[in-house]
Order: sequence, then structure tokens, then C-alpha cells
Amino acid sequence: MTTDCLFCKIIAREIPAEIVHETDSTLAFRDINPQAPTHVVVIPKTHHANAAALAATDPLLAGAVLRAAGEVAQAEGIVESGYRQVFNTGAGAGQSVFHVHCHVLGGRPLSWPPG
Repeated sequence: MTTDCLFCKIIAREIPAEIVHETDSTLAFRDINPQAPTHVVVIPKTHHANAAALAATDPLLAGAVLRAAGEVAQAEGIVESGYRQVFNTGAGAGQSVFHVHCHVLGGRPLSWPPG
């Protein structure tokens, strides 16, 4: 855990979040600023700065995050209509919390490019 990391504090239950899914290695909660009717953030319980760092240091955990994202989509009922999984890596790509996280978005048609 990194003491100044927002997501590490959510994992430690120091900051409240609406948790929708949890495994031994992952946690999923509703985004506080949703960009779609379904907007859930899936994170590993161990701190990794971004998706590239996670994949390089723990590819099995990276797979667990993707598996959890799919389970969230199933539980939220957005598999049939389609959903998006988004990892922003680096400030220039829009990453604002530097603990790897996967946004699961769905519940409406999603345009590309997003906007």
C-alpha cells in the first residue's frame, strides 16, 4: 500500500466507496464521476502505478483484473449490449490516480472516439 494513494486508501477501507465486486486480489467500485450509466473501476489490491507496470511485474494479476472486469460487466447486465474496458496509462492519456485501474463502461451506446 502507498500511503498517499486514493485507491490504496479505498482498499484499506479508509475512504468509502460503493464496492460492487471483490476477490482476494481485486476490488471493483462505482466511479464517483460516471461517464456512462454503468461506470465501475476495477483495481488490483496491490499498488502498481499503471497497466504497463502491472503487466511487467505481475501478469497473473493483470489477468485477474481483466477477469474481474468481465465479471463486473456480467453482474451489471451489460455483456449483451456491449461494454468498454479502459486503462489510461500516464498523465498524457488522462490517468489521474497512479494506481492501475480499469474503467468498465456500458449501459448506453459508446461512440469512438470517446467524447
